[in-house]
Amino acid sequence: MEVIANFIWHLAPFILVLSLVVTIHELGHFLAARACGVAVERFSIGFGRALFSRRDRSGVEWRVGWIPLGGYVMFAGDPNVASVPDAAGLQAMKAEILARSGPEALARHYHFKPVWQRALVTAAGPAANFLLAIVLFAALFMAFGERTLSPRIGMVEPGGVAEAAGFRKGDLVVEAAGRRIGSFQDLVEVVQVRGGASTDFVVNRDGREIRLTATPEWRRIASEPGAPRVGRIGLGPTEEVVRQTFGPVEAVAKGVDRTWRVLTTSVYALGRMITGQMSAEQLNGPLGIAQMSGQIAKAGAEAAPDLGRKVLYAGANLIALAAVLSVGIGFMNLLPIPVLDGGHLLFYAYEAVARRPLAASVQAAGYRVGLALVLALMLFATWNDLQRLQVFQFFGGLFS
Repeated sequence: MEVIANFIWHLAPFILVLSLVVTIHELGHFLAARACGVAVERFSIGFGRALFSRRDRSGVEWRVGWIPLGGYVMFAGDPNVASVPDAAGLQAMKAEILARSGPEALARHYHFKPVWQRALVTAAGPAANFLLAIVLFAALFMAFGERTLSPRIGMVEPGGVAEAAGFRKGDLVVEAAGRRIGSFQDLVEVVQVRGGASTDFVVNRDGREIRLTATPEWRRIASEPGAPRVGRIGLGPTEEVVRQTFGPVEAVAKGVDRTWRVLTTSVYALGRMITGQMSAEQLNGPLGIAQMSGQIAKAGAEAAPDLGRKVLYAGANLIALAAVLSVGIGFMNLLPIPVLDGGHLLFYAYEAVARRPLAASVQAAGYRVGLALVLALMLFATWNDLQRLQVFQFFGGLFS
């Protein structure tokens, strides 16, 4: 029973959330491809052997693979699921298509489309992720409104960073690192990724705006081994709760704002990781996301008094997680790394400027390096997950 419960609370929510985000990403590629007249052979959610497969009237195979850790759209003539053509074989492919089906068929193949159409199809995946995040955030704001803690300071830690910077109990934080602050959570989101970075704040004190500067310090959010470190300055909120409701237009605007905030925070955090100013131990892999999914679903269910609301609250929390994860996947796919969408766009940009594709040998080398980088990042994130979940301590205890 415990195994089944753990599956329900961790793996099942993770699969649902990831499947939604991946499906929308691939649907973005698919719809843009169809709009550009590109022939599509397969739309797959998951990898490996097909659990379900059906071919529609237009010839597209709709498939669900048994490994639910991604998905892909395969265009007509693709030699592999990454749409990475063998440059040496493109001319042979072109001759074969012309001989078999004529020039009209050639025009429906992705690799022979104008560069701007290929770029549009490629960018449509990340764009769909950002749009999904906006829609999910807007739906939550419209359905539940927003209940947040006021950004007014209720506690200043004695001897802490905030006290040294001049913060006082009763100050209303209105700006942090150039970002307008509307809730205490907004303040936390800014500070937690700025450990070791001098940060400017604006507070309203007795009707006067005062500028303060503090450098957040890294602290672990829990005492367990492997717990991630986040930036803290030693401030606590008051019990003043701000409740807001939103109409459709306001909810969409709020959804756009929240998506932008998540994106800019992700960009800033990644930049600090690359430059060594922030530890990469906070990167989550599949195991970490699965654990997070379970914790978020549980938290929502435990806060509800009856079964109906348990399902509602757990579902709402998972929708919020899906929105954040969708922004993350959209952003990561835009990184200029070959094999990712951003790498394809980089090659297309060169082709548009130089009026010719990048040399086949350079593309091949780029894809190999890009694949190595992505695999290394996944392995590193999984290592973080294993440490955070204390898997090594568990196995060590078995033999001690």
